Amino acid sequence: MENKTLKEMSFLDHLEELRWLLVRSSAAVIIMAFLTYFVSDYLFDTIIFGPTRATFFTYRFFCDLSHQLGFADSICITELPFIIQNTEMEGQVNMFVWMCILAGFIMAFPYILWQIWKFISPALYEKERKNAKVFIFVSSLLFFLGVLFGYYVVIPMSVNFVATFTVSPVVKNQFTLDSYIGMVKTSIVASGLFFELPIIIYFLTKLGLVTPEFLRKYRRYAIVIVLIVAAIVTPPDVVSQTIVAIPMLIIFELSVIISAIVYKRKKKRELAS
Repeated sequence: MENKTLKEMSFLDHLEELRWLLVRSSAAVIIMAFLTYFVSDYLFDTIIFGPTRATFFTYRFFCDLSHQLGFADSICITELPFIIQNTEMEGQVNMFVWMCILAGFIMAFPYILWQIWKFISPALYEKERKNAKVFIFVSSLLFFLGVLFGYYVVIPMSVNFVATFTVSPVVKNQFTLDSYIGMVKTSIVASGLFFELPIIIYFLTKLGLVTPEFLRKYRRYAIVIVLIVAAIVTPPDVVSQTIVAIPMLIIFELSVIISAIVYKRKKKRELAS
């Protein structure tokens, strides 16, 4: 069996390394957040509040898809009847700061992954440590795909649902700035981290905490959960729910395949030792 070139470190040494990981990662996020200040107009007007307009890319895509499938204007979105209002004196200031930090975190994510890799690499085999570039590239790609999925699919579907749902015509939708920004942050971060599931499963399988049999056993429950999530964040039509559910199911199945590969290699290594 291939030996690990692991330098013995005390518990306090590990804590010191972890502290510097957090310091460097936080500094990277702050620097990137500061840089977003120079494009803040585009960040807020075009990106963050883009899904509040009926001309947003996703709404136009669904409308074109509706026509191609012969549904006429059944899933076309021509109006989003709601307004966003600020009800707190420091509300817009807080929103500005936190969204810049979120943008900084997203842009600094590859660097944060690199810092995490440096922290865990001493516990890996020499061959595994050589895969740093692959790990950072794949993990970053999955995260950015998740962010795009959250922005272009989850957020507009959620906005459309809550904007058009009403218990009575008497009630008008006037959302607070905090609730809208909270939904944006949650959707983007949750989607980005969910797309990291294959990487998480990879390491959990290597540690022996997860097996492919376990994932296959509970696959039916995972499918049900995905379908429930898709039903919650989308309008009540099959097309929208399918578009949300399929990528999430693909990510889960990819995680099962990765777990099976890692588990098989782990067993071969144990037999060869």
